[in-house]
Amino acid sequence: MPETHHPDSIRLNKAISDSGYCSRREADKLIEKGRVTLNGSIVKLGDRAMPGDKIHVDGNLISGNDNLVYIMLNKPGGITCTTDLRVKGNVVDFINHQERIFHVGRLDKPSEGLLLMTNDGDIVNKILRAGNLHEKEYIVKVTKPITKEFIERMGNGIYLKELKTKTKKCEVKRLSKFTFKIILVQGLNRQIRRMCEHLGYEVRSLRRIRIMNLTHGDLPKGACRDLTTKELAYLKSSVIDKQNSSYIDSLNL
Repeated sequence: MPETHHPDSIRLNKAISDSGYCSRREADKLIEKGRVTLNGSIVKLGDRAMPGDKIHVDGNLISGNDNLVYIMLNKPGGITCTTDLRVKGNVVDFINHQERIFHVGRLDKPSEGLLLMTNDGDIVNKILRAGNLHEKEYIVKVTKPITKEFIERMGNGIYLKELKTKTKKCEVKRLSKFTFKIILVQGLNRQIRRMCEHLGYEVRSLRRIRIMNLTHGDLPKGACRDLTTKELAYLKSSVIDKQNSSYIDSLNL
């Protein structure tokens, strides 16, 4: 499967060139010689940078952001997870933060719930590279009564013809006649909606309530807050050893 990049990332040589340090071609030469680091790690040609990443050449900082923010949003329906400010109702304008922030993964426009926003490109890269190792929990309401067969088939994985792949096994639990809980360690495009549609169900509402150990708790719909010191420490520790894991897809559900 082709590698997927965060929409806000750019090639490292362009990031260096944009800083005014040198041309892209010269930046490639510096990278090839091992003189460039990204957030403390030596890079290779083709590597990408996020806004807020710290880029050093010969140990000298040429770009970075010391004013890092980590935000939890209880996203309402109707808000689009994009940094394209031309899109009406985009999540960046909705939060209206003074820093240039971007979303970690996505929730599609009709979906609600927990969304992380930051300007720390380093932690975003680590989370994305560890994409399929982290649990995401959702509460889903559908238009037909939930059967035992529905729960079993959802949990055992469903082949999605349009994506040419079978979903991973996951935990699914019936909560009421029309509502179920699902915990994914995968993030295919509109995965839950596609799985339900395959079984003849239509999603009436979809709400993400947890990412790893982070929950929005009693945060009102449409409200956001900074992560607590404890939450941030957990987030950083949860991705510290997963830099070499493969990232399969964005959390576009």
